[in-house]
Amino acid sequence: MFEWLSSMENTKPLALVIFFVTFVGILFYVFTGKKRSERLESYKDIPFLEDEQSDKLNKKDQDNG
Repeated sequence: MFEWLSSMENTKPLALVIFFVTFVGILFYVFTGKKRSERLESYKDIPFLEDEQSDKLNKKDQDNG
């Protein structure tokens, strides 16, 4: 087993698979869940808000989580 892992030809694809699965897991975590998706959707309007509205939105998000 350790001989197989000590070869660079074997560890590179294994590392790629581990990182890809981790990346997909993070995406799945971020984009599932109703509260999280609503919060992410509200962030798209931040550049168009006035400063006072932006401060209220940030304060609301800090209170929620």
